[in-house]
Amino acid sequence: MVHAGQPLFQISPAPYRADADTARATLQKASAALSRAQVQAGRLKPLVAADAISRQNYDDVIAARDQAIAEVAEARATLRRRQIDVGFSRVTSPIAGRIGAANVTEGALVTAADANPLAIVQQIDRVYIDLRQPADRFAASRAAGQTNALVEIVAANGQMHPVKGHVLFSGIAVDPGTGDVLVRVAVDNPGETLLPGMFVRARLPRAVSAGTLSVPQQAVTRDAGGQAQVSVVGQQDRAHVRRVTVGDVVGGRALILSGLRAGEQVIVEGQDRVQTGTPVKPLRWRGR
Repeated sequence: MVHAGQPLFQISPAPYRADADTARATLQKASAALSRAQVQAGRLKPLVAADAISRQNYDDVIAARDQAIAEVAEARATLRRRQIDVGFSRVTSPIAGRIGAANVTEGALVTAADANPLAIVQQIDRVYIDLRQPADRFAASRAAGQTNALVEIVAANGQMHPVKGHVLFSGIAVDPGTGDVLVRVAVDNPGETLLPGMFVRARLPRAVSAGTLSVPQQAVTRDAGGQAQVSVVGQQDRAHVRRVTVGDVVGGRALILSGLRAGEQVIVEGQDRVQTGTPVKPLRWRGR
């Protein structure tokens, strides 16, 4: 375990200190030039007022003074940048967490453009879980004000995580291939049971309206255009296909938001052998 600000690596600061010394000398040189330009401008000011010198000569001195001011500001900024480089030679941990194995050894050459990390520090006492959720489902939860509700985490071994998480934010872009949005959940990790890269399951709050009809999930099929539909047994035991609006799936049952009325008979199995308008002999389904 390392804490924030703890020294981890020391890069040789000699070349950076040399650059800082050069920048400091440049600043001193520019400061001296500025002092001389200011003194000269102060001496010539009464002379130009008395017409003892030309206005052009005085304007040239003022321009040189202003240029010296700019050069001092530039030299001071360069010195600050070189001092920052000296500070970067001492690599500290940006956060508190658990550090992995060092990727470099003493004496190894490292450069500022090197994309390989010296080591990886991971925050383990609090982890972030990225989830994919259908956009319409998350929109329904947000409309119901459930986005701030607690989220249950189920570990890979099936055990329930002792601490519930909460939703930090959701993405604003929908994946065109899956129709999902990214949802990030933050959860405390006592005992370090959740590890980086681990796959877990999360139970997010769901918006379910009272009195919503549900059918077994396998009763819902899709047409060529992806529209949800169910096969309904109507009058004289004749089957016909009806388009429906499907919500969430809870416990193996699909919530029907519209397109179906209470008491109607829905074909759960054997839809592929049923044609619209043909008589059927419905049997009670033995599932749940």
